[in-house]
Amino acid sequence: MSGRYEVAVRAAAELGEGPTWDPATGRLIWLDILGMRIHTYDPGTGRRTVRTTEQHVGAAKPREGGGLVLNLRDGVGLLDPDDTFRWLHHEPVPGRRANDAAVAPDGSLWAGTMRYDEAPGGGTLTRLTGDGTARTILSEATVSNGTGWSPDGRLMYYVDSPTRRVDVFDHDGERVHDRRPFAEIEKGAGFPDGLTVDADGCVWVALWDGGAVRRYTPSGELDREISLQRTPRTTACAFGGAALTDLYVTTARTGLRSPHPLSGSVLVIPDAGQGLPQPAFKG
Repeated sequence: MSGRYEVAVRAAAELGEGPTWDPATGRLIWLDILGMRIHTYDPGTGRRTVRTTEQHVGAAKPREGGGLVLNLRDGVGLLDPDDTFRWLHHEPVPGRRANDAAVAPDGSLWAGTMRYDEAPGGGTLTRLTGDGTARTILSEATVSNGTGWSPDGRLMYYVDSPTRRVDVFDHDGERVHDRRPFAEIEKGAGFPDGLTVDADGCVWVALWDGGAVRRYTPSGELDREISLQRTPRTTACAFGGAALTDLYVTTARTGLRSPHPLSGSVLVIPDAGQGLPQPAFKG
């Protein structure tokens, strides 16, 4: 199924990722992981900002009281509103970098990592709280990617991209258990990447090398696919806008022999559905 989409931000990001709506500022936060840049976009005014980081950045999420929590190559850090930076959890591992991350309903950060060479089992998923406590949730991920929670917080959805699956866990607030397949992506349709959960409990997932965004019902049935074939490396999606009805989609151009001019841009699908307010990090 095709759908109407627009170009929100025309850019040439190597690895655009991590769209996140910040309700406090009315802006979209998004990243270029390999370009080491944190971008913001105000759809009301069109104003854009960019901040360069000193290392690859996998995620940037709003904090309670302002500032950002950053999932960086060497760990998780805090950026204060006055631009002061400090490490919350410093854990450099040679050959490993940060990837996607998400804030759980309780305000903790669930931060993923992966090996640069994508070696099987070389990544992790770690839960971090505002006092710096870190606990490994998954120790043998390969490409830790999309993470999200059901509207009632009782389920957690998760993507380890090479598995071609979106998995679901039972979630009790601090732990997950009973991992099981939720949706499988067939060969030829791409690999699951970033995801978001809407107010109806449906899971939206971007398909890397699939040029599409899919929506799965809470029972795991595919009920909608929006084709974005000009940008085959769709990476992640998130609802934004004042009413949380517009679906923003990040894209990448890395590894493409002849990338389309829109590859690396941020696209938006107006009135795609109803998103959920996302919690800020408590720290």
